[in-house]
Amino acid sequence: MTNKNGLTRVDGRLKVTGAIKYAAEYKFPGLVYGVVVSSTIAKGEITGIDSKAAEKSPGVIAVISHLNAPKIPGYDRKPNDFDPNIKTFNDSKIYFYGQPVALVIADSFERAKHAATLVKVSYQKQQQQTSLTANLQNSYKPWGDGSDYLRGEANAYRNASVKIEAEYHTPIHVHNAMEPFAMTAVWDGDKITVYTKAQAIKSMQQDIMNMFKLPIENVQVYSKVIGGAFGSGSPLWPYAKAALIGAKVINKPLKVVIDREQMFTMVGYRSPAVQKIGMGASADGKLVGITHEATGETSTYQQFGEGITDTTKFLYDCPNVNTQYRLTRLDLSTPTYTRGPGETTGVFALECAVDELAHALNMDPLEFRKKNYADHDPEENKPWSSKYLDECYSLGAEHFGWDRRKQKPASVIENGWLVGYGVGSGAYGAGRANCSARAKLSADGILLIQSSTSDMGPGTATVMVKIASDIIDIPVENIRFELGSSALPAAPGEYGSITTSSVGSAVFDTCTELKEKFKQIAGGTDNPDYLKILKEHNLPFVEVTHHTSGRAPDADKYSAHAYVTHFVEAHVHPATGMVKIKKVVSAVDGGKILNPITARSQIIGGVVWGIGMSLTEEGVLDHRYGKYVNANLGDYHVATHADVPQIEVVFVDKKDPVTNPMGSKGIGEVAIVGFAAAVANAVFNATGIRVRDLPITPDKLI
Repeated sequence: MTNKNGLTRVDGRLKVTGAIKYAAEYKFPGLVYGVVVSSTIAKGEITGIDSKAAEKSPGVIAVISHLNAPKIPGYDRKPNDFDPNIKTFNDSKIYFYGQPVALVIADSFERAKHAATLVKVSYQKQQQQTSLTANLQNSYKPWGDGSDYLRGEANAYRNASVKIEAEYHTPIHVHNAMEPFAMTAVWDGDKITVYTKAQAIKSMQQDIMNMFKLPIENVQVYSKVIGGAFGSGSPLWPYAKAALIGAKVINKPLKVVIDREQMFTMVGYRSPAVQKIGMGASADGKLVGITHEATGETSTYQQFGEGITDTTKFLYDCPNVNTQYRLTRLDLSTPTYTRGPGETTGVFALECAVDELAHALNMDPLEFRKKNYADHDPEENKPWSSKYLDECYSLGAEHFGWDRRKQKPASVIENGWLVGYGVGSGAYGAGRANCSARAKLSADGILLIQSSTSDMGPGTATVMVKIASDIIDIPVENIRFELGSSALPAAPGEYGSITTSSVGSAVFDTCTELKEKFKQIAGGTDNPDYLKILKEHNLPFVEVTHHTSGRAPDADKYSAHAYVTHFVEAHVHPATGMVKIKKVVSAVDGGKILNPITARSQIIGGVVWGIGMSLTEEGVLDHRYGKYVNANLGDYHVATHADVPQIEVVFVDKKDPVTNPMGSKGIGEVAIVGFAAAVANAVFNATGIRVRDLPITPDKLI
């Protein structure tokens, strides 16, 4: 259904009625169930596995571990350091607490779950290191990383008239999507079909091909819908390798679903970080220099890095900027991409530091940002493809009522609560990748568009239908978009805010070519009557498959980003330290907004996660054991309805002339960037207390 806000979700009814199948909902004759047994140490070696009791348990078919697993062909290849995985069931080594050490397979989930508790594993334990702050001195410069950066003079902030220095800490953030991770694997000889949760379907197909050294025609991946991911759904995780091996061994369809506790250790997380920022300005508020140093963590067996300091290089007009990024290897599972990876962490520190310097200057923080606005990219010395961050400032301030803000902290009390206003900005690259799509218009009036992209919730199919409907003049209810299969035309993974730009460009180009093909059949008619042409030429359908380049014309000449400015009103109870977010306005420059109703939902989702990031979310480890002590949704606190106020989203909605033919810029990632800083800045304005260590819990305010 189309209304003034755009097209409502084309798959919405299917989702709310349960008609769409998620990864764990596929059933096959002879389907059996696997439960992963996890390690109970963080570092060491397995010295023995006693599975006799489990094997004798009712309904148990097999217990698989490194002791009896078959030789996996792909395990012989050179490890890929950008693939955050381990060789499941390959050897006895333990790299992190919760690592898969065995897979129990039974004829029911309940029987497999019970039998898994009967597996006894003995270890030779080694001393683990799981604390980032305790191991900062062991950090190293990531290989292949270019994050050490210098423009102008290093540490020039020290010579400024007004300067600040501060250290900021962000904790582990865990992927706690509503849908647990699952894989259903079905082998037929040397052919494998999997139903799973995959943001990058073609990449997962390739990973499985590499693991078993299979040709592409022997591997089929389905991921029709995803119940939340935002980075965690990309790799072939250890539990999935266990499922593939298990199904191969027993030669039956096998379903493996990990539980909530295992989601803390088996599907990645946002790396914690320690960041130091020095920032200085002249007395009139012009930036002189910024120094930004950050340290994150990775595992001992792989390297994962992210651009924590990247935004600092270009967000503001500053002549002297130097950044440094380091990693510390710890005995934990490998971190992974998590919404706004790198930027979300780094911009928290950057935008808090901007607020701190504005306060030291006794200057309104929004005016300070305007004074240091970058009208071109100072890092790459390129013009922007488009940049309306200044309009985000003005639109957001107007809708929020920023003019009511008091410069002096702790000066506003309302019904016994301290009231503060805060602002935080963010940016995220407007990327695009190679993509293919197929469009087929049949004599029954149905336009079918296909591409092997996925949908982790933002409404991919909906916006693709909207793009197609704008080109080919047929009712939207007659347009179908098929995704979620590796057999469809190749598409990039759904991450990095590239899906609409990449897949959308392919849909745009393919539908344009299809329209041109109809015009040619009709002898050059400008407004072809599609069904009449099919009937007159006795054609059951007309079909086009088109590959679209990931590079827009002249893209290299420009720097392309989406932008956001978040405005937050926070109330703080002076006696208890409780923080309530009372009002949020998020102003967004996402180029042309193709479908406002789903775009607004993207921003709201980012803000809700940002509320959790700023006030509640923290993965807590007991470093004596390297174990999470809050590996559940009771103790790991995500934002709930009671934490979330009405969120107003304002779009600049101006077309970007460079990024893609639609003029859009991805907004899924940028939605969360800068929000936690806006909350911290609002809390400071309310209380005069600067919290630099997330989350902002009551104990830090009383």
